[in-house]
Amino acid sequence: MSNFLQITPFMHVKELERALKFFTEILGFKVAFRSQSPGYAYIEREGCAFRILEADEATYGSREYAYYIDLRDVDVLHAELRSKLDTLPKGDVLGPIDQPYGNRELIVRVPDGNLLVFGQAMQKP
Repeated sequence: MSNFLQITPFMHVKELERALKFFTEILGFKVAFRSQSPGYAYIEREGCAFRILEADEATYGSREYAYYIDLRDVDVLHAELRSKLDTLPKGDVLGPIDQPYGNRELIVRVPDGNLLVFGQAMQKP
């Protein structure tokens, strides 16, 4: 039996409340655990999770990290989230688009500049 369960990457943000509001209200994640000191939360949706840590300005958003979530159908997620995604600033959402490397992707910039990519492998013609 495998000992590995899943990957839950850390995402550093400047304001935990703002990040949690974005992930829960826009992207449909649920807060499974939260701690006030330090500002930390564990969020999940359908077996995919993030550990979100409130960090000082030297750490958060200093690089545009890309977090990739594999899906069965990007278009189904896009249809579910479209009305909420349409409220985001211009340029914060790209797709769904077919990439030359064989994936169909929906790319969303989260509040502190990180990129969250939802992707699916495309069927070969």
